[in-house]
Amino acid sequence: MYDVLIVGAGTAGMTAAIYVQRAGKKALVIDEKGYGGQIVFTAEVENYPGFSNISGAELTEQIHRQAKELGADFKVEKVTGVERKGTNFIVTTGAGEYEVRSVIIATGAKSRELDIPGEEKFKGSGVSFCATCDGNFFKGRDIAIIGGGNTAVEDAEVMSAIAKKVYLVHRRDEFRGDKLAVDRLASKENVEFVLSSRPLAVTGGFAVEGLKLEDVKSGEERTLNVNGVFVAVGQVPDNSAFADLVKLDSSGYVKAGEDCRTSTDGIFVAGDCRTKKVRQLTTAAADGSVSAAAAVEYINRTE
Repeated sequence: MYDVLIVGAGTAGMTAAIYVQRAGKKALVIDEKGYGGQIVFTAEVENYPGFSNISGAELTEQIHRQAKELGADFKVEKVTGVERKGTNFIVTTGAGEYEVRSVIIATGAKSRELDIPGEEKFKGSGVSFCATCDGNFFKGRDIAIIGGGNTAVEDAEVMSAIAKKVYLVHRRDEFRGDKLAVDRLASKENVEFVLSSRPLAVTGGFAVEGLKLEDVKSGEERTLNVNGVFVAVGQVPDNSAFADLVKLDSSGYVKAGEDCRTSTDGIFVAGDCRTKKVRQLTTAAADGSVSAAAAVEYINRTE
């Protein structure tokens, strides 16, 4: 029997496995897509302590190797359900069942995509879903940010200090983001609001050269000449398998604070799939260590 089953092999899940193993317990990490999470597709990571520049694939490979060397097991399966059995839990996957003493949910959250031509082609080379992660690659250049909520507004504020020109594109005629933040943006000379407009395509040859838009009122089309497009239209967590066992918020995120404890004793959560404000590699790793310590404490208490 495994002591801790970790659902998700991104930065949070693999960090949790490291801390579980170092505590003398046995961890199993399950992910339907292998290991690494979304950061695998990031060409350059410059905001993780200890690495001034490293690829996402190389960083996750190092974390995975460390967890494996400590004795953690990894399996490629999809978790479909979790049930309590006394102080233990039965985790069901497409390949069978596992009885474990504790569970850490680390399924992450993926950015909601626009599903327009050019978006997939230029991912990682002009199209980004994280201004905090990739903003410095567009220093002194013209960029567009798509979205109308707080994330888009905050991204535009960040990029206004980095980019030469920032277009903030929203399909409605007013933003849903914080009014004070919107007002601050409106006063910046290098920020332009492009309202009542929806994106049609990201254009370019070898790199992004433009963002094609349609005015939702007039139907008129135009193209913004930009070198980068930041998509900030929300994220989608994958926590449906746990909906009957832990409390989720209205957006599907697992309700938990900085202690990473869910509403169910013995089940913990780490990384982007929980309710939190900042979703970065560093906060995912922090959650991994906190959730692992809490899981070990639970196991020791119930043995």
